[in-house]
Amino acid sequence: MKLNGTNAAFAKLYEYEKRSTKFSPGAGKGSGPSSEWSGVTFGVGDSRMACNINRITEILPIPQSTPVPGAKAWINGLANVRGELLTVVDLARFLTGVRTPVTARSRLLATSINKAPIGLLIDEVYGQRHFLESDSIPAELPPDSPLHGMVSKQYNLGSESWQELNLDQLFNSTEFLNGAAD
Repeated sequence: MKLNGTNAAFAKLYEYEKRSTKFSPGAGKGSGPSSEWSGVTFGVGDSRMACNINRITEILPIPQSTPVPGAKAWINGLANVRGELLTVVDLARFLTGVRTPVTARSRLLATSINKAPIGLLIDEVYGQRHFLESDSIPAELPPDSPLHGMVSKQYNLGSESWQELNLDQLFNSTEFLNGAAD
């Protein structure tokens, strides 16, 4: 079937293209744009967490690391990753004092602190999720939680709850910056 000298299917595709160029993700009808962010979701102990995907440079299998004399127990050591030394930090051990059991699912979240590469050892990566700021609620943390000051929001998606780990607050905490053993 022809439509004004053009193929009807082509005209429909052309209409879709025009509509898609005007589309703005997260902009609902009448509600204005909504703030969306993408996070890497992962497990640390019993906690399900997410951190901004823009802060993660790579997700790595656990490399061999060399212990650092005089470092706190939560610093596993230094690892050579493609010629760059990466400080390996056991995130659960830093937060709770309990060592992360290294399994086939364990991974390092590679990031940086003041341009210095760092790898956060975690139990498991679940994948990437997209979160709407409008879905956030204040984090429900027990009074004695080590996550106070590092997690302020959580997102409940169906039966799952994800706590947003703020890497900037983690990396700026005095305790994290002082890796020397007492």
